[in-house]
Amino acid sequence: MTWYTLLVLAVAAERLAELVVARRNTAWSLARGGTESGRGHYPAMVALHTALLAGCLAEVRFADRPFPPVLGWALVAVVVAAQALRWWCIRTLGPRWNTRVIVVPGLPRVTGGPYRWLSHPNYVAVAAEGLALPLVHGAWATALVFTALNAALMAVRIRCEDRALDRLSAVDAPA
Repeated sequence: MTWYTLLVLAVAAERLAELVVARRNTAWSLARGGTESGRGHYPAMVALHTALLAGCLAEVRFADRPFPPVLGWALVAVVVAAQALRWWCIRTLGPRWNTRVIVVPGLPRVTGGPYRWLSHPNYVAVAAEGLALPLVHGAWATALVFTALNAALMAVRIRCEDRALDRLSAVDAPA
């Protein structure tokens, strides 16, 4: 389980790196007149993502979940691919990427990178990681609970983002 603990800690470190980037990007966005939406669901999102990491370790340890080698290694690849997709999103959005919903007036919608194919590719990464990371070491209950709660939270979050972007588009549209 030591290597799995290191994998979960590596994902936790990646999440902390995201928060550093998000804090810098928040300052950038607010300095340019950005407005935040969806503050109400943000604490639930932070709690859910923290619980995912804790749940992975707790379930494996206390429920004595085995490591299924063929499935486990394939799912490690999914976790790595999810991280790559997430950082592609971060790189594509540049200073506009954030863990919060902040839109800056006057900036067009991003349609490059993974946004060429999906409206919300970062959430594909989150869903893939949330399913794969626990299942790497057989933590099926954590995977199930996170996936169900994340689906409900993403329904709220995506509606919030879409409304914020639509309001911005309506303000920026020519009369």
